[in-house]
Amino acid sequence: MLIHLAWNGLPNYKSLHHFETELPIQYRFLKSVIEGGLKTLFVAGTCFEYGMINGPLSEALETNPQNPYGYAKDALRKQLSFLKGTSNFKMTWGRLFYVYGDGQPETSLYKQLMNAIKHEAKAFNMSGGEQLRDYLPIKEVAKIIVDLSLSLRDIGLINICSGTPISVRKLVEGWLAEKGANLELNLGYYPYPDYEPMSFWGERSRLNSLLDK
Repeated sequence: MLIHLAWNGLPNYKSLHHFETELPIQYRFLKSVIEGGLKTLFVAGTCFEYGMINGPLSEALETNPQNPYGYAKDALRKQLSFLKGTSNFKMTWGRLFYVYGDGQPETSLYKQLMNAIKHEAKAFNMSGGEQLRDYLPIKEVAKIIVDLSLSLRDIGLINICSGTPISVRKLVEGWLAEKGANLELNLGYYPYPDYEPMSFWGERSRLNSLLDK
């Protein structure tokens, strides 16, 4: 079985690179390994496939991506679904929400905050922090992906999420508390992103049922 996490061009979600270059490259690669005999495939999708929808997002919703990255990932999923009509393989499409932890790029929220703590900064610039998101630590995400993959089942769509919304401000305050850091949050320094809804999170009931089996 293959766990496919590869994708260049992030975190520039608006780049046309995602469907002009990355999509055909990744499809050709996956098609080649499937035609070579691969029987089970896990592919990391994205919550951006859902589009600009507020509230809880379930796998039953129709996709309507509004940025090139989400569009390209959704297109890859559809291409692989068509390929299943001619090739015998099992597929799990895990839609990742927000992940944090060691190893993230310097531009990520978590890494920027950790660097600010490390360098004993007096303040941390961020957005207003009132947007609601769905976050999981990377170690938990990795365990879920491995557990689903090693089940060797034809799962299809599945949200990989906490199922619990949290404001970005509360999340950052929690990280500061964990580290015992006293940083002033400069709220509103950055505008809210225009490529994602203000308030959304994953619906987790299907994931819970699969992990319980």
